Amino acid sequence: MARPVFRALWIAQLGSNLGTWMQMVGAQWMLVSAPNAATLVPLVQTAGLLPAVFLSVPAGILADALNRRGLLVAVQTGMAVAAAALAVVTALGATDPAVLLLLLFVLGCGQALAGPAWQAVQPELVPRAQIPAAVALGSMSINVARALGPAVGGVLVAWSGPTAVFAINAVSFAGVVAVLLAWHRPVATTTLRAERAVPALRAGTRYVRYAPIVRRLFLRSVLFVVPASALWALLPLAASGPLGLGSAGYGVLLGALGLGAVIGAVGLPALRARHPANQVLAASSAVFAGACAVLGLVGDPLVVSATLLLAGAAWLAVLSTLNASLQLVLPEWVRARGLGAYLVVFMGGQALGSFLWGLVAGAAGLTATLLTAAAGLLLCALSVLWWPVPAATEHLDRTPSLHWPEPMLLVEPHPDDGPVLVIKTYRVAPDRLAPFLTALDAVRESRRRTGATDWSVYQDGADPERIVELFAVRSWGEHLSQHGGRLTGADRDLEAAAEALARESLGVRHLFPPGTATAPPP
Repeated sequence: MARPVFRALWIAQLGSNLGTWMQMVGAQWMLVSAPNAATLVPLVQTAGLLPAVFLSVPAGILADALNRRGLLVAVQTGMAVAAAALAVVTALGATDPAVLLLLLFVLGCGQALAGPAWQAVQPELVPRAQIPAAVALGSMSINVARALGPAVGGVLVAWSGPTAVFAINAVSFAGVVAVLLAWHRPVATTTLRAERAVPALRAGTRYVRYAPIVRRLFLRSVLFVVPASALWALLPLAASGPLGLGSAGYGVLLGALGLGAVIGAVGLPALRARHPANQVLAASSAVFAGACAVLGLVGDPLVVSATLLLAGAAWLAVLSTLNASLQLVLPEWVRARGLGAYLVVFMGGQALGSFLWGLVAGAAGLTATLLTAAAGLLLCALSVLWWPVPAATEHLDRTPSLHWPEPMLLVEPHPDDGPVLVIKTYRVAPDRLAPFLTALDAVRESRRRTGATDWSVYQDGADPERIVELFAVRSWGEHLSQHGGRLTGADRDLEAAAEALARESLGVRHLFPPGTATAPPP
């Protein structure tokens, strides 16, 4: 918070988040008395979160390719216009459920487009060592707003109707835009070529596919958020039904969740210092399971509010742990795309879960649905025994590494020429062949993450000590991106571990399809 740009953006986002949570209370409370409320109310979350499924990956491509500051300014301005439209339409009395959900979907599209860029700029605002703290503070901003926004929003809805909270949300985007316009973003120093949309999508997808730690973080996200979404989706129904609360009382329940998350953000650094990430994830899932069970079984608002404090802390602990781990693992060149894919998984899981839990509640009742979700969260807690988060996330070197030598060619290939076959030859003693091949397996994952579409290794039948590694890259330009910044210090360490087991490295050759590379003029 001592860093001026981070502090200003944090305060501006807090104001925007307050408006968002006030808006959500107004939207959900407009539907609690409508026919089929058990299905319609959860759709408020679905409408806001579903766009992430379709837009987060394209948004990540845009955030990696464009100026992130300019992208955020444009998206935040568009969201202000959509929120203002919702306020105007509501003031005119024309907001039926279809119109409401449509405009919430439009606002959700804005959130989806902005999400990867917001998360990807964090490492530009603070040093790497402060990323976990920055993520926790970002979550605190959301949850301070969650603590205050619903309570204030509930009072305003009860006093003057939902139009006021919709208008406040529209105004809240102005502060974010002002800070972004005042931020002088550092000029990026990279040798990476600009990527077109389709190749960029392929590269991001390939990175996630061949990054085991990233895939594991995605899995842990799904295992938690699908059952946990039941509490968020069904809380308005529990407030207006078994708990007998009005809109202000529902705002207090949401405020308890937010206040618990703020408490969790304050205590999370000490918790992380004493306990591994997997223990934090398992304990938090179990606590959230207990909260779902209490909400389904207990009709006392005070008991439920106290339980929701714990649930808010658990929610914050899971989200901050997964998000910080992901930001530490992803290198700069693919960070926004990786975070976009994560948002697809997380927001998509929450949107789908909200929809499904709404259908189940309509058919089986509120109590049975919440108890089923609690059982799913207990299974999530136990699953860390089989699918833990790897412990190496905080120690990987993700700084760009330019350790590959410049290719020595007698031709001048065009960046679009390809595919390119890269051949690297080693000499390996027979007694070191097995450990060398094991080390080369890790190198294979590195090659595939950074651009290789195919990889293989062969042993020379006439010279058994001669081991040949081959990998294909779609184009010469993409291979130059491997040379120019896609590789990281961790990739360099993997290659060094393999080469340390070889007697010598015999060099690298680059092969092209005949006729695609032209000789330079004399």
